[in-house]
Amino acid sequence: MDVEAQKRAAATHAVALVRQGMRLGLGTGSTAGHFVELLAERVRNGLNVSAVPTSKATQAQAERLGIALATLDETPELDLTIDGADEIAPDLTLIKGGGGALLREKIVAAASVRMVVIADESKRVDMLGRFPLPIEIVPFGSTVTRRAIEAAAAEAGCPGPAPLRQTQDGHAFVTDGGHWLVDARLQRIADPRALAARLSAIPGVVEHGLFIGLARTAIIAGPAGVHVVERP
Repeated sequence: MDVEAQKRAAATHAVALVRQGMRLGLGTGSTAGHFVELLAERVRNGLNVSAVPTSKATQAQAERLGIALATLDETPELDLTIDGADEIAPDLTLIKGGGGALLREKIVAAASVRMVVIADESKRVDMLGRFPLPIEIVPFGSTVTRRAIEAAAAEAGCPGPAPLRQTQDGHAFVTDGGHWLVDARLQRIADPRALAARLSAIPGVVEHGLFIGLARTAIIAGPAGVHVVERP
């Protein structure tokens, strides 16, 4: 299977977890997009669910495909969230946010009884960090915040630069929440909990892309097929 086929295979496995009447969280990104398409097929065949999207892009896709949507204020407790990831560690700690929706993704995941991650095999790693860690910050004082992020990463034993994410025309990337993103290039994050605590203590940081203790299950597809990993 090529990568897109692997993503769809993982999404196909995940959509079988959805039951009648469930309240779902819909993730953001290419793999989550496959899940939304497959969920819509089941909806057209009579499945009744409501879903909270984690981004404007996912909302637009779900609306176009006829999936009934709700807000998290209307549905504050979700049964199941299905989302992708940029990196998956053996203990199911994740790096997320490559698509720019990490804040809403984390809020939705935290409101869910169960979070299931779907991914192709390339996302599975022995140690997080090769994928740049997205960190959502407020625009005000961004230089000060970026310096604090770099200092915090160095203190946590994973030093590296933290440049602002930019669009193709050279402007700062703006999230759905109106914030900016920093992509910290740390290479090896030996202690994600220590780094997460330091990042969360920085006043200008809104949220970071380390998802710790949120994913219960990972469905990972590779050339040899689909396998399921449960959090230890």
